[in-house]
Amino acid sequence: MKIAIVDYQLGNLFSVQQACLYLGYDAFISSDATAISSADAMILPGVGAFADAMYNMRKLDLIEPVKDFIATTKPFMGICLGLQLLFSESEEFGCHKGLDIINGVVKKFSSIDVQGATLKVPQIAWNTIHPLQNSWENSPLSVCNPGDYMYFVHSFYVQPDSNDTILSTTSYGGNKYCSSVLKNNIFACQFHPEKSGLHGIEIYKNWLKNS
Repeated sequence: MKIAIVDYQLGNLFSVQQACLYLGYDAFISSDATAISSADAMILPGVGAFADAMYNMRKLDLIEPVKDFIATTKPFMGICLGLQLLFSESEEFGCHKGLDIINGVVKKFSSIDVQGATLKVPQIAWNTIHPLQNSWENSPLSVCNPGDYMYFVHSFYVQPDSNDTILSTTSYGGNKYCSSVLKNNIFACQFHPEKSGLHGIEIYKNWLKNS
């Protein structure tokens, strides 16, 4: 299986590639539309600013190829900023339009927690994931248990318009937010599976198995 890791000049490309190679997949990094479109699965990673990411994707003519790939129903994964880019818009440094594949917005953590204490932003920590309503059966997270720890690095979080797309939630500073989504062939997470130990590696494996 060939997995395309989209290179839009922002992100944790090589750690994602190494996780895929460890599992025996043919994972390649590319910003070439033809190459990524011909892959069997696609990963959109990313670390950085939302507006910069959208600018780079426009500059590299990657927006339509990514949207077209998702429309094929092939397996697609977004990681961290790659999750946020799927949403309609972000409030990061103004209002910026996203790929608008999932209805909702990207919001910033408050610097004050629910008890009025100062909250460290960004969140750089191991934190737990929990199902919102349904179980994780037949999803990439079926290898996990509620309360398992994943590794997070982010100042912004996604807020889907519909709870139907929310696969897991996480709490930070008393704020419960969406930490992963599942919609048709799309699985995307705010945490970094490739940095989350054996559970994270199993998520990659399970993502393809259940897609």
